[in-house]
Amino acid sequence: MRKASRLFEIIQILRLATKPVTAAQIAESLEVTVRSIYRDIAALQAMRVPIEGGRGIGYILRPGFDLPPLMFSIEETEAIVLALALLERTGDEELKDAAKRVSQKIAGALPAPLRPPMRSKALHAWGTIAPPPSGLDLALARRAIRDEQKLLIDYRDERERPSQRTIRPLALIYYSATAVVVAWCELRTAIRNFRADRVERCEATDSHFRGEGDGLRDLWIRGWQVNGMAPTGLDAAESRIG
Repeated sequence: MRKASRLFEIIQILRLATKPVTAAQIAESLEVTVRSIYRDIAALQAMRVPIEGGRGIGYILRPGFDLPPLMFSIEETEAIVLALALLERTGDEELKDAAKRVSQKIAGALPAPLRPPMRSKALHAWGTIAPPPSGLDLALARRAIRDEQKLLIDYRDERERPSQRTIRPLALIYYSATAVVVAWCELRTAIRNFRADRVERCEATDSHFRGEGDGLRDLWIRGWQVNGMAPTGLDAAESRIG
């Protein structure tokens, strides 16, 4: 276990304890040496974490100090960093802005020992960045999925054939090249995939399909399972386009 993770775990152990905890008990819990725990506690005290006690009598965390309600280990923090970096590769501008705000909030809430992963820029997501689609606001699509609201789209398929569809959006799949909207198409009376970069216009309607979203998503998932496929690639997604 890396030092930053140990520091976090020590704070958690002391925060939850109802009586003094000895260095030996902490060491046994974290599977490290007692000497390492002594050094870690000294480091935390130097960072002004209010730990009181000493060798032989145990340690307590003075009342009034607490971690934020939601706290992450060093590995969980790195997972968040990488996930936020992956969002930079999508064409969803609203989500990209939200990712930056999330990063700032987490960095500000973390204790000092856990801040380096958020600020070191040591983790990167490489690859092409999808341009935002010109005819479809992905934020609108996400809200329509949440609100179970029908959308009206002007769509042009891979053969350049135009059509107008009323759809019930169910899911968004983000690929490096574009995003795909999975939806129940009222024209085809079936679930279809719509590439965001082929949507020429999109607007929200006054109609909803409340209470139907989960059932339609289950139908979509069962369809992939029956065919022995999963919507993991753009080629697979395009097999049910239009």
